Amino acid sequence: MVIRHALLALLSEGPKHGFQLAQEFEARTGEVWPLNTGQVYTTLQRLERDELVESDDTAEGAQNRYRLTEAGRAELDAWLHSPPDTASPPRDELVIKVLVALRVPDVDVAELTETYRRHVIQAMQEYTRLKENAHEDDTSLLLVADAEIYRLDAVVRWLDAAEARIRRMPVSEGPATAPAPRVARRKVGVRR
Repeated sequence: MVIRHALLALLSEGPKHGFQLAQEFEARTGEVWPLNTGQVYTTLQRLERDELVESDDTAEGAQNRYRLTEAGRAELDAWLHSPPDTASPPRDELVIKVLVALRVPDVDVAELTETYRRHVIQAMQEYTRLKENAHEDDTSLLLVADAEIYRLDAVVRWLDAAEARIRRMPVSEGPATAPAPRVARRKVGVRR
């Protein structure tokens, strides 16, 4: 959904063709997230089907230019003003790896968390170097780098907490030989 709404935001500046939208998306996001032009045109077709954009097939040249409709502007405004979904945690590959590793025989999960931690810290250092080498006017790149550093810092803190909790687990016959404890399913989220 982010690409869909990002394209609506770019079209709020005026009509543009798909290749131009792909280039502007990459430039606006610090050139960190490349965007496939085919994906842009597929998304534009869906936006046109939903009457959020309309194409100008009378434009000069081979490429259609797209413009935002009133419904598209309303959709964009609603998206920009709605808080992010925090009702349930996203499926995080690292969290899933740690959870399933607890049940794999002969795997030292605490050692795995240390390996993951080193990798994440290295990525944080790379983003820090990227910030140091970035031009001070490259606001998009600096904001993306900051976001990644803060996100990765949270991952390191989670790995620290996970490792501490794992080390406190009682030693049993082995993670895969003992049946997994039944835990009541509960909805995790932010209370409102």
